[in-house]
Amino acid sequence: MFEIVASGGWLMLPIIICSIVVIAISIERYWTLNAQKIAPKHQVGEVWSWIKNNQLDAAKLKMLKQSSQLGKILAAGLSNSRHGREVMKDSIEEAASHVIHEMERYLSALGTIAAIAPLLGLLGTVFGMIKVFTAIMLEGTGNAGVLAGGISEALVTTAAGLCVAIPAMMAHRYFQRHVDNLVIIMEQEAIKLVDALHSERRVEAKAA
Repeated sequence: MFEIVASGGWLMLPIIICSIVVIAISIERYWTLNAQKIAPKHQVGEVWSWIKNNQLDAAKLKMLKQSSQLGKILAAGLSNSRHGREVMKDSIEEAASHVIHEMERYLSALGTIAAIAPLLGLLGTVFGMIKVFTAIMLEGTGNAGVLAGGISEALVTTAAGLCVAIPAMMAHRYFQRHVDNLVIIMEQEAIKLVDALHSERRVEAKAA
């Protein structure tokens, strides 16, 4: 394995670094973007039960804000609920924009790696072919070892770049879709609370 990597030349180093970054980001995002951590079930019902029982105070709001990303959004809306529906919705949207930004952290890096990894492989291919044609020009076609080394460098870097880019693209698409789904869930939950507070509907309180 080491011989194969070494045959790819110095461009294998950035490709390997890219692969490590993809693995690290994928593990971190998979752990962070857990649906139960981001938008726990029954959280809106629990908040509504606090409101009905007159238990909602500054301590509860602080606890809600620290509990989850959905909690941050709900806490922002509740803090401004007395100023009317529109002000509450604006507060929720502002908080949601910050939450979404946090959820999308590192995803652009995955997309960038998916784009540049094949280019790094292509650059290695170009360097390898330059080495081949230089060897042909200086020594003719009789030195098979030199020709094979250049061709090997060209092929290995291309394959390595694709092996990094394909998983990076898949991870980027998966996590982007996952974030979109979580955003929809949080939007629906926030709307439930807004409507409940303004008497347009009621949410089921969390069972004791």
